[in-house]
Amino acid sequence: MAEEASSAPAPAPAGAKMTIVAGVDDSDHSFYALQWALGHFFPPAQPQQYRLVVVTAKPSAASAVGLAGPGAADVLPFVEADLKRVALRVLDRARELCAAAQVADAEFEAIEGDARSVLCDAVERHLAEMLVVGSHGYGAIKRAVLGSVSDYCAHHAHCSVMIVKKPKTKH
Repeated sequence: MAEEASSAPAPAPAGAKMTIVAGVDDSDHSFYALQWALGHFFPPAQPQQYRLVVVTAKPSAASAVGLAGPGAADVLPFVEADLKRVALRVLDRARELCAAAQVADAEFEAIEGDARSVLCDAVERHLAEMLVVGSHGYGAIKRAVLGSVSDYCAHHAHCSVMIVKKPKTKH
């Protein structure tokens, strides 16, 4: 138990801003979570107490294509270019939201890998005190098949994890 406690990031030094890592992908749920974090931790016209690091995970082309057989190697450059385009679009949208919220101290990263490990690694690398992620609201079966990034991060990130759920619209 003591070993787990020692692997947690050290608190920010006195006078330094605490770091919040926000995980985003191309879903409305993740951008809702980012907007929620901006509204709650970065109020306009007030001194900013936090440093924000927005991270998106870009899957590798090989993992996206899988073992598709002959000709798969010919497709990899096109898949890689498309995955890179999606990651840049996600970060551009995050930049726009941060600019609209007048967040001055923000970094944006697109890291290749699985979202679960990319986010937990970002928490460690930036010594974050909080990780903010959205929840897709999958049911038990879909969550078991697809896996839940938020659930994984809640159990493995070495900081507090804020899972922000987008309210369901009423019909």
